[in-house]
Amino acid sequence: MNSRRLTPLDRLIASANNALRTVAAPAGHSARKNPAENILDADLNAAEKRHAAGLMRINHAGEVAAQALYQGHASVARDENIEAQMQRAADEEFDHLAWCEQRINELGEDVSKLSPFWYAGAFAIGAASGVLGDKWSLGFIAETERQVCAHLDSHLDSLPPEDAKSRAIVEQMRDEEEEHGENAIDAGAAELPEPIRRLMQMTAKVMTKTAYWV
Repeated sequence: MNSRRLTPLDRLIASANNALRTVAAPAGHSARKNPAENILDADLNAAEKRHAAGLMRINHAGEVAAQALYQGHASVARDENIEAQMQRAADEEFDHLAWCEQRINELGEDVSKLSPFWYAGAFAIGAASGVLGDKWSLGFIAETERQVCAHLDSHLDSLPPEDAKSRAIVEQMRDEEEEHGENAIDAGAAELPEPIRRLMQMTAKVMTKTAYWV
């Protein structure tokens, strides 16, 4: 039996459900095993815990935005294969979300209180770029993932060396974000104009500096 093609209303309901699941409730258990599950926690001092939690809170905020970006793109995608690719990536991003949230809680802190704003802004960007066509949606994804990988590499340099649990999560995220970006390029992503890339970098800086603390 052929699967039913989603109507605009179906997509709207699915997007609303994803938004609620992402920002209004604990992420819960991930579909896949947490890469830090079998790693013993290090004896970090208070300052190291605060710093690690701040970095992981940034990563969690990024995953909230990634959920919204992929859902925004998928909600207006024209090609069913591209829509399915975005949904698969969003599923992996939700695992990242759960892993980050679990680690933040282990470090004794909470996720960003501004998650609804990160989600709303990213969803709007995803849907708006998607209206221009799938190649531009894919272009935003490819550029976003490139910038995310750069942030994750910087976090690996900044995390306390003894914090093997956080490092294992960040390393797994980085590898999968890189794969998502490569998949977007292979699917026909357009290269974004330089002013757009710079604007994305500026927006990311605002989010990272804010999410570290709030």
